[in-house]
Amino acid sequence: MIASELLAQAAFIEGKHPQSFPFFGVERRGAPVTAFTRIADAPIPVRTSITEPDIVVVLDASLMRTIRVTAGLKKHGVLLVNSDHPVVGIDKRFEGRTATVDATGIALTQGLGTKSMPIVNTAILGALARVTGIVSLDAVVEAIVKFVPAKIEANAEAAKVAYREVQELQAVIH
Repeated sequence: MIASELLAQAAFIEGKHPQSFPFFGVERRGAPVTAFTRIADAPIPVRTSITEPDIVVVLDASLMRTIRVTAGLKKHGVLLVNSDHPVVGIDKRFEGRTATVDATGIALTQGLGTKSMPIVNTAILGALARVTGIVSLDAVVEAIVKFVPAKIEANAEAAKVAYREVQELQAVIH
């Protein structure tokens, strides 16, 4: 949710029109949360969940074992995964671009969270800026400075490191 909100703020800083909202499903502590962000150059009249995204960001790669994260993802969309190794076993129907970044390792190096609960939001946004160009790294850093309440420098650095270290994988068409 926080990454989605920060992404929307970065888009707003660049003069775009964002929407950001979470979807909790069956609410229970520790359950996966889905958050949506729309970004456009003009006001966005629709206010519903996104069923056919252009981009999917996965903050916890273990979810990919139980959830088909590419469901609805547009044919040539982007899948960005927090992982310290290339993602394998992606749905064979997915023909888009895949990228990985070790947002967990970056967060821990920057002192963001704990080993059992790293805070990867800002790192993943740096990688997202690089892979998609949907917002600039400068806008991400500005959003962090304006809206992150603690460890501002560490969060900004996490975004910058992830921007440099994200790895895009070659598309494998089955």
